This record gives sequence, C-alpha cells and structure tokens, in this order.
Amino acid sequence: MTSPAGAAAFHPTHVVPREGLPAWEEPDVSRPTAALDPFLPVQLLTRRGEWGEILCANGWSAWVDGRLLVAVPEPPPAGGMPPTRTEDPLPLLARGAETLERYRRAAAELAAGRTDSGAFGRATRGLRAGIVIDGESVWLYEETTGRWMYGDGTRLTTYAAGEGPGAPAEPDPPSQPPREAGHEPTQVVTPPGSGGR
Repeated sequence: MTSPAGAAAFHPTHVVPREGLPAWEEPDVSRPTAALDPFLPVQLLTRRGEWGEILCANGWSAWVDGRLLVAVPEPPPAGGMPPTRTEDPLPLLARGAETLERYRRAAAELAAGRTDSGAFGRATRGLRAGIVIDGESVWLYEETTGRWMYGDGTRLTTYAAGEGPGAPAEPDPPSQPPREAGHEPTQVVTPPGSGGR
C-alpha cells in the first residue's frame, strides 16, 4: 500500500463487502498486501479491467477486485433531470425467462419419453440462468460477464462476481462494459449496514 498526500480529499464511493477483501500492492496477484476490513469505506480511484485502485481514509491505497466493491448510494441531484438508472432489469429478466422456458420444454420432452438423455443434453447444452426472487428484490445471473446482479424492479447493480481479478491490460475507459468472466462458483456479497475501519 502507498500513502498518497491527497488523503485529505477522501470521499468514499464504495465500501468493502461483509467478508472483507484481499488487497494487492499492484494489479498483480503475486504482490499481496494487508486485507481490508469488512464495510471499510474506500474511494475508487481508477479501474483496470477487473482491478480497482482504492484509497482509504487514512491515505493508504491498494488494488482490489473492483467488481466486489459495494457502491455507496449517491443522493439524487438537486433539480434538473431525474437520476439516470443503472442497467434496466427487463432485458436480463427476459433472457432468463427464455432460457428457463427452453430448459422446461426439453425436460418435458424427456419426461414424456419423446426424446432420450443424449438429445436432452444437446438441447440444454450451453443454457445458463440464475434468478432468485424475494418480494420486490431480484437477483439475476448475467452469463456474458459472470456477474450476479441485484435489482429492485427499476435498476440493476452488480451484487457479486464469479472469479478473482485477472491480469490487467490498459486502463478501461469508464464507458467500456465489464470483461467477460468464466463460470466459476460465485462469491456472494451482502450489502453493508454499518461499520468500517
């Protein structure tokens, strides 16, 4: 970790997830440093692919898996246009419903004896979906990026990522979509209530 002189300008943009977060001196998994405490407020300085450079209130900076940081909600702007929504949940809900329907049709064919297990395997190969609905809350799996997204009916935000950060290339422009991730087991990140270091 480094201790930049600009710590006085610290404005938290994210907090560390409930499980804490490993940190690295550079965007390189061979250079670990101290782990960050759960719910620690941090300021995201820059992104390089899946990596995020963060600044802590005490002036320390480090690199972390930027996908796992929990964004601090911003207050709505005073006047003018309403705040821009993040990702619209409807297209992801539609893709999940379509995938589920394709699987349901293939399973019905197999159960009715109109197809065999080989044909069932071919019909379902590559299908992947994840949907958890609990009242007004929804968690959706986005296959193209390997992320679980949390939604409240009007917007989606990243809830968890499937695997650790990879080697960065060049810094990504802010508008560039997340890089594609594999389909390893997902780490669940619970939004914070309070706390920090």
